[in-house]
Amino acid sequence: MMAVNRQVTRHSYRVCTGLYRPLSCSSSVSMVQKVLVRPPQDVPGAEGKAEFFRAGIGGFFQERPKLKNPFLEDALLQGYLRRHLPSEAVYSDLRVFGERLVREVDGWGRECEVTPPRLVTYDPWGCRVDRIVTSPAWQRMKDLSAQEGLVAIGYERNYGEWSRVYQMCKLYLYSPSSGLYTCPLAMTDGAAKVIQSLGVSWPVADAFSRLTSRDPEHIWTSGQWMTERRGGSDVGNGTETVALPQSDGTYRLSGFKWFTSATDADMTLTLARVTDVDGQTTSGSRGLSMFYAAVCDEQGMVQGIEVQRLKDKLGTRQMPTAELLLDGLPAHRLSEEGRGVACIANMLTVTRIHNSVSAVAGMRRVLQLARDYATRRSTFGKLLRDHPLHMQTLARMEVETRGAFLLVMEVCRLIGREETGHASQLETHLLRLLTSVAKLYTGKQAVAVISEGLESFGGQGYIEDTGLPAMLRDAQVLSIWEGTTNVLSLDVLRCVSRSSGLVLQAYFTHTQSLLAAASLPSLSVAVRSVDSALSGLREFLQAAALTPPGFMELAARDLAYSLARIYMGALLIDHASWEGASHSDAYAALRWCEQDLCPVVSKAAIGCYNMKTPPLDAALVYEESTRD
Repeated sequence: MMAVNRQVTRHSYRVCTGLYRPLSCSSSVSMVQKVLVRPPQDVPGAEGKAEFFRAGIGGFFQERPKLKNPFLEDALLQGYLRRHLPSEAVYSDLRVFGERLVREVDGWGRECEVTPPRLVTYDPWGCRVDRIVTSPAWQRMKDLSAQEGLVAIGYERNYGEWSRVYQMCKLYLYSPSSGLYTCPLAMTDGAAKVIQSLGVSWPVADAFSRLTSRDPEHIWTSGQWMTERRGGSDVGNGTETVALPQSDGTYRLSGFKWFTSATDADMTLTLARVTDVDGQTTSGSRGLSMFYAAVCDEQGMVQGIEVQRLKDKLGTRQMPTAELLLDGLPAHRLSEEGRGVACIANMLTVTRIHNSVSAVAGMRRVLQLARDYATRRSTFGKLLRDHPLHMQTLARMEVETRGAFLLVMEVCRLIGREETGHASQLETHLLRLLTSVAKLYTGKQAVAVISEGLESFGGQGYIEDTGLPAMLRDAQVLSIWEGTTNVLSLDVLRCVSRSSGLVLQAYFTHTQSLLAAASLPSLSVAVRSVDSALSGLREFLQAAALTPPGFMELAARDLAYSLARIYMGALLIDHASWEGASHSDAYAALRWCEQDLCPVVSKAAIGCYNMKTPPLDAALVYEESTRD
């Protein structure tokens, strides 16, 4: 940049204006620093006029944390791939992608955050257009997702049963820099999974090709319009949208969708109730069918959709989420009539896995930044990294992140085996159970770990333009989207009940096999802890079979947490036992197993699930003041 120097004098200072020096940073947004030069004394000003000048504000500026290649900074990820997917091509792709994230993509993500979507309802001539305007960076994210195969990898299956692991590892690196573009990718992946499970044929063959494309000019994203005003997770009783059959075999949808994420998608899958010749519908889940609809017509105009408003959200502001009025939206029925809820099961499996990946990715990113910052920030005479209490805090965050990563990768491994026809019955049961367990537990972990991570930056962790608070705001959705913690805890109970206990049998068998393979003496304490917790869990479940039905509902959340912690402990021990493991892998396993691995047993011992507690809980929550 050309420098133009202009001398101004006041109180014997000369200020050189127009001098800027680029700062080294990971963002694509250029940052500049104005350089002030202290002049010689007694320099006369031009024409003797006194002018304003920048006040002296001291010479110290805290160095910011630097984002480095997230793949090369992640020892656990590299170790996991060396053990399970030792492909030089995969390693090279993730390394190069990590560099691209630092060089340009992270800046795009920040641009998406500071330039949120907006709704244009009418054009200048009063015509209704319902156009959602997003930032240029949002479109670049769409192009990148095609170029990098962020959905395509899972369907090309060049690495067989490990293709899903490869895909999710890449999304894990991408997620914290994505400006929440991982959300439309999750729904796109879920839609592709549903179409594939039903059979790729007309009218969705072209859509499937676009959803899984690597061509930026060809790729589509998909929405997932399920939530209505009467209910979110309870779609069976909450869906009011109706589908009117047409003479050509298509349908017209009419209804109100209360919460539609990534509303700028090219297509959507949605639920509706087919009307009969008398205009009547079937109530409950049995009346719901799944439909496919393109959002725009061939001229690029929305068809049969009015955007009522964009949601004003706590986080995920980068992504458009809207309320939609469907007024005759053209659609095709994909499921058998009345089989819509069963049809979305595959979609939920995929989107919940994506949710879990985003959770552990956020945890890892805040740790990487906090770790770097600890080498740059000095307090009380030494660097943060030299304060034992600070290192203890970061180590606890690291242990949580490692356990979460291994649990999520285990679920990715299982879905990869199922999709390629390699899954045993035991692995199929495990996938059904662990998908919900991983989603609910990592969602809670992410909020806690990222909140702790912001503390490591002191006051700067609370300042919006550092980009750090957005990480916490965005993490809060992870325990809500695709099923809250309580909803998924009850889903775990249904999973166990519907399998007649086979799901739990698979869980106990596999967990025990992971422990049996651990032979390192240094891990013996951790092995005993997990084994003891597993035995306690088994005894609890046997005793719970004799309790009233309400007992297990009260215990559902703690049961899900127990399933997660015990299994994560076993996975950490298993990873620490392979020949390429590091001392840190073993230490992480030991530290994980220091906690209460089976809280459902601990809580049951003190009467937390006693059937006398529900009315007491309600009385406590709704106690009214006795004062006038």
